[in-house]
Amino acid sequence: MPAYKDKDRGTWFASFYYTDWQGRRRLKKKRGFARKKDAEDFEREFLAAEARSCDMTFGSLVELYRADMRPRLRRNTMQTKDNILDRWVVPYFKDLPVNKITPATVRAWQAEVLKHNISPTYARTIHNQLAAVLNYAVRYYKLPKSPTKDAGSMGKKKTTPMDFWTVDEFNRFIQCVPNFSAEVAFTVLFWTGMRISELLGLAVADVDFENRTIRIVKGFHSIEGEEVIDDPKTDKGARVIEIAPKLAALLRRYVDALYKPQPDDRLFPYTKSAFYSWMKKGCERSGVKKIRVHDLRHSHASWLINKKYPILMISERLGHEDVQTTLRIYGHLYNQTTAEAVEDMENSML
Repeated sequence: MPAYKDKDRGTWFASFYYTDWQGRRRLKKKRGFARKKDAEDFEREFLAAEARSCDMTFGSLVELYRADMRPRLRRNTMQTKDNILDRWVVPYFKDLPVNKITPATVRAWQAEVLKHNISPTYARTIHNQLAAVLNYAVRYYKLPKSPTKDAGSMGKKKTTPMDFWTVDEFNRFIQCVPNFSAEVAFTVLFWTGMRISELLGLAVADVDFENRTIRIVKGFHSIEGEEVIDDPKTDKGARVIEIAPKLAALLRRYVDALYKPQPDDRLFPYTKSAFYSWMKKGCERSGVKKIRVHDLRHSHASWLINKKYPILMISERLGHEDVQTTLRIYGHLYNQTTAEAVEDMENSML
């Protein structure tokens, strides 16, 4: 595994042949190493990765994992994954050979992470990203077993019950928002259950006033200052939502007030930060408890569940991939209707 001196630059470089994934022999050359050892380490690491050997470092595995995942995931999903890996995972493991990471190593890492003031659910999310990379190594790079399985997870899936507003709380809030755009947007979120990214991705043409429906076919995200329009979060996310006549009338007033709206114009040309600010002001003015913008989606689901609408209809309206997803998120809300069910049984018995 030789390295070569670049006499003109005074640095070292690696130059070697390898066989790529298509069976073709290729030359790899990389310059600019300060030491001979650095050039030799680069060659060793590169060949280990090409051979799908877990002698490679975790840092090399992560780069292979990212390259594979990036074209397969939504851009905002990949950005979240990158942020967690860069902040919480890679700094701890990057120089370790993948096959030298043990359950004890993972437990020591967990202890370091848990020293930080993070929520149990976020700790669980961080652990899941490490597990995803090592499971990838098991599947594609001949790692016998992921050490995260024996190490066990950290954190919790869910810490406290989700928060939501009743209709009365929402009605108090909506009278105190700072402008008409906020009034219309929050009303759409509360009475349709759509995601904020779906609301921000709506075009004027997506509202069908004649049939009183809203078509959801895309989402909007702001990623590193760039506006990104992408597909819905799930395959079932592309859907048509029926809306009440009063909501349709409110949307008509809103569209009529826009300046020469074009069919492809964004219906709500704002970012999520505007909604966070509007919600804060509305809560302060109304005295209603503060919830997240996303909790308006939970509020809509809670209202439907307490009205005893079929779970399949609720799942389709929310754009969930399947009914199991809806039950996993909202199943606990059905317990609130148990007393009513028992009362109905009592009244029906002889």
